[in-house]
Amino acid sequence: MRPKKSILCVDDNEQALSVRKFLLETRGYRVVAVESAQQALELLMQSAVGAFDLLLSDLIMPQMDGNELVRRAKQHHPGLPAMIVSGTVSAFDRASCADVFLPKGACSPVEVLERVRVLVARKRGPKKASASVPAMVAAQMSMPEFAQAIAS
Repeated sequence: MRPKKSILCVDDNEQALSVRKFLLETRGYRVVAVESAQQALELLMQSAVGAFDLLLSDLIMPQMDGNELVRRAKQHHPGLPAMIVSGTVSAFDRASCADVFLPKGACSPVEVLERVRVLVARKRGPKKASASVPAMVAAQMSMPEFAQAIAS
């Protein structure tokens, strides 16, 4: 069985945080939910690089917004993918540090889950490509030889 991917979820709205946590946990993710950017940053500072597979944050929060949280988090965990969600679509330009920006309510839970899946997979890195026999043969042939081999 594959280990669960860990997501640090941050939102100052307790209800939104609870819904997001439930959505992700029912899809097999391990979710650590916190209600402030400061709590999230402290948790990230105490954790080893790679402890979290994704940072999912609200944009508009008191004291420190999601963009600042992502900027600071990436200083300590440069490979950590980050997604920012916001009820304010016009705030897209303020989410410049995140890898993905999603407006709350303008996208379905399925879209959110798909974005999460892609970001978590990207952190893991590309799959090792196993060269197929035609690719190995093509690498050893000149272009005219390869074209002739395909034609025959």
